[in-house]
Amino acid sequence: MTAIVGGVERIAVLRANALGDFLLAVPALDALKRAYPGAHLTLLGTSWHSEFLAGRPGPVDDVVALPPISGVSTAEPGHATPDRLRERLRRRRFDLAVQIHGGGRFSNPFVRLLGARVTAGMRAPGAERLDRWVPYTDYHHETLRFLQVAALVGGVAGGLEPRVTLTAADRAEAADVLGEPPPGLVAVHPGARDPRRRWPVERFAEVADRLGRPVVVTGTREEEDLVLGVVEAMRRPAVAVVGALGIGGLAALYERCDLLVANDTGPRHLAAAVGTPTVGIYWCGNLINAGPLSRTRHRPLVSWTTACPRCGASGVDPAAQRCPHDRSWVCDVSVEMVMEQAEDLLAGPTGDEADD
Repeated sequence: MTAIVGGVERIAVLRANALGDFLLAVPALDALKRAYPGAHLTLLGTSWHSEFLAGRPGPVDDVVALPPISGVSTAEPGHATPDRLRERLRRRRFDLAVQIHGGGRFSNPFVRLLGARVTAGMRAPGAERLDRWVPYTDYHHETLRFLQVAALVGGVAGGLEPRVTLTAADRAEAADVLGEPPPGLVAVHPGARDPRRRWPVERFAEVADRLGRPVVVTGTREEEDLVLGVVEAMRRPAVAVVGALGIGGLAALYERCDLLVANDTGPRHLAAAVGTPTVGIYWCGNLINAGPLSRTRHRPLVSWTTACPRCGASGVDPAAQRCPHDRSWVCDVSVEMVMEQAEDLLAGPTGDEADD
């Protein structure tokens, strides 16, 4: 029996979180669009998805920006699904609703209330069942997980790494802020939402100095101290870009770079999605779940720290509570390790790049 659902004209996909989370899902969104090329695909996301995807070529036709809903679009408790939103979504008469948003404790009930003819997604033990589902387990790469969900309804992968199409507006935004980038530009992104995933700023600075190229250091407004920490620790001049670009403009900047060196964070995924080679510093568990799946252009360097450097609390037991300490878990990645991979990538492509 074919997995394709007949008569599908409207698809809803739930994925309402951050930049890197969305980019990990793009191959699955492409697979769904490939299986149902005439269907209208609606992403149930947040306001940043609406802004970034408006008018952008790709698998998403439109975005419904969800308000705060506990376990769906916010981690904060106490936010129920508004009745008016539920009614508005049901009036869209989705034929297929796909959940690629966690184990389903909160997301599966939300997807079921849409009233779609067929639901598909992931299910952790104890979560509500959907019509078609795959088990949600720990330490499973997110992109592969989502492609399994797409396959439940006939989706076939066309690639493992996400791609993002840049627009003229993206490139104009980057040019307005930075002008014409110098040849040989290298980007450094020292931030990450989880401070335990941050490589020390002085090591980023040393790498940037030793590469001997023009350098731009990027970060959000919340990461200004990290960005300035890299710039001030460098012996050579560098340009700091702090919160000056939207996601599209940042993508356009990375497109003009020969390399990005970054922590495990959304901007690393973004640079990769526009074709820029990356060196990423990863904690081992995060690499399993969200690292690059190809190595021609993307070189993850792995920290094998498995317990908190301060208190010894386990980092690999999914059932363990997070300890209160924010000390970096990736300090065992050395400058020499990063330099080796960065210089290799800057030397130029080798071999078959089809997997990228």
